[in-house]
Amino acid sequence: MREQIDERTRNADGRYRIVQAAKTLYCQIGHNKTTVADIGRSLSMSSANVYRFFHSKRAIEEAVVGEVLDDILSAAAEAGRSGGSALRRLTTILKAIAECNEGRPAKDRRLQDLVALAVRQNWFVVLAYEDQIRGLVRPVIGTGQENGELRDGNPMALTRCLLAAMDVYLDPSRTGVTTLRPSFDEMLSFCTGALRRTPLVQALKIASHLELPVGR
Repeated sequence: MREQIDERTRNADGRYRIVQAAKTLYCQIGHNKTTVADIGRSLSMSSANVYRFFHSKRAIEEAVVGEVLDDILSAAAEAGRSGGSALRRLTTILKAIAECNEGRPAKDRRLQDLVALAVRQNWFVVLAYEDQIRGLVRPVIGTGQENGELRDGNPMALTRCLLAAMDVYLDPSRTGVTTLRPSFDEMLSFCTGALRRTPLVQALKIASHLELPVGR
């Protein structure tokens, strides 16, 4: 039993070292120019030894992208544990994601190219990450509905609508692209306003203004 634990520990340590070495090289020269031999050489390891831990270069790339996305997910989860109203928590979560993405292109432009490729091609690690982000947001919206803060509706549908509307700020592959668009705060204010429950009196006033004049 002890030997099995030691073997798992060695495997985990070996995979971690390879991922860190690959990440460094991807930042320096890009994933396209980096070979498995380059990764092994940086660790004084043969290519065959690298393949003991990862069956292909693509598997290494997925592990690197997964680590990048895990960092974003951790920041979002930490933000979600903050106190306050549902809207405040949603704001904190989305800002944490956007800030992680905004900080990457300038610092690790070549690594960003790999992340963008993974998003475009819908790699499994990206789909899993997106599912986990929805899993963070949906309960917050559900709680806001329960306490009367947020509008009625299917929590998952509202989650998907919110994340789709904020996608240009949250998608790791699109952040940093120069476009004519509202600021993050402007779009977030619009989205949270749409989620906020309209008081009954205000809703009745709006409805009365929408009534057609008699005789039409």
